[in-house]
Amino acid sequence: MELNVNRKHKDSVFSALFGTPEVLRELYSAIEGIDIPPDAVVDINTLSDALFMKHINDLSFTINNRIVVLIEHQSTINENVPLRLLMYIARIYEKIIDKKRFYHRGLEKIPTPEFIVLYNGKHPYPDYKELRLSAAFKNISDIKQVKNTEIPLELIVQVFNINHGHNSEILKRCETLENYSIFIGKINEYNEKLTLEESVKDAVKYCIEHDILKEFLKKHSSEVINMLYEDLTFEEIIDIRVQEELDIAREKSREEAWVESKETIARNLLAEGMTLEFVQKTTGLPLEEIEKLGCS
Repeated sequence: MELNVNRKHKDSVFSALFGTPEVLRELYSAIEGIDIPPDAVVDINTLSDALFMKHINDLSFTINNRIVVLIEHQSTINENVPLRLLMYIARIYEKIIDKKRFYHRGLEKIPTPEFIVLYNGKHPYPDYKELRLSAAFKNISDIKQVKNTEIPLELIVQVFNINHGHNSEILKRCETLENYSIFIGKINEYNEKLTLEESVKDAVKYCIEHDILKEFLKKHSSEVINMLYEDLTFEEIIDIRVQEELDIAREKSREEAWVESKETIARNLLAEGMTLEFVQKTTGLPLEEIEKLGCS
């Protein structure tokens, strides 16, 4: 598998692997359980940030200009992904539709959207789950009476768990996805005992030896390692810091150390700009105590 090492924009390992029409056709067919004809036109329209020279979303593409698909890869499930994809799809429609046509009197037909998240994180997650934009809407029952149950704006994200032992039929139908799942699974397995850097290097070595993404990893192993570090989301970095602090406290086995550790975590999270509610959920400390830590 070829990776353009002189890419105009930075990729993640996921988007680099699946960033060709041929592989996207295979991936989408596997997820939907259908066969996209080989002559179907797949146009990639992934959003890019010109200033920072990197891709904004993982993958987006149209099929025969009739379906527009957004696929995101996540190792932590962010409940706000429907809102984020709402922003993305609006920008993609702006990108693929002539703006002048927005003002035509006649109805402008647009590609039907589909939203997919592929999850392969460490935490348990069901084979399939739907995330809905409407779950984020605030309660307005004290302001007005809702006349009907129809929601004026909805966006449904299909989340598929691609870890080993989950959605095996999808993985069997897409060799690249199956191999990617094994690769990330090996990183997570090694990371139980090794540092992230050691885990990534050992996973690359294992996969090359076992003919898993072999050509891709042999040609671009150093770049893949760099991309994997960039793949760490802000949520994952926070999670790693929290777990490290909690592990230290547990080893000390003293109540005062446990409390002190949670206070340290709270200060660090506040310094990172996290909300009081997020810090409370993470540490379990009372809001008043967190507010005091923020002032100290």
